[in-house]
Amino acid sequence: MKKGTQYTEKDNVATCLADVYPGDCLQTGFCEVEAAQDVPVYHKIALRPIRQGEDVYKYGEVIGTATADISSGCHVHVHNMESRRGRGDRK
Repeated sequence: MKKGTQYTEKDNVATCLADVYPGDCLQTGFCEVEAAQDVPVYHKIALRPIRQGEDVYKYGEVIGTATADISSGCHVHVHNMESRRGRGDRK
């Protein structure tokens, strides 16, 4: 079992503390989720389905908005989430 950090029960994403591959089980302090796709170490994984337009929560705070439907266990990053804190790849 691999570990992830989830700060509050409100969070719908966790940070992976190791590379995660499809079928791996990730455990946080609050829940477990089966990875649906590769998620690199220190990237976010969806703990439950997140609908397009829904807020993404980490640290108990809104960190962004889903730009596409995200299934449980999927990688959450700039390809499916727009950050509310700004992006370093945009000027």
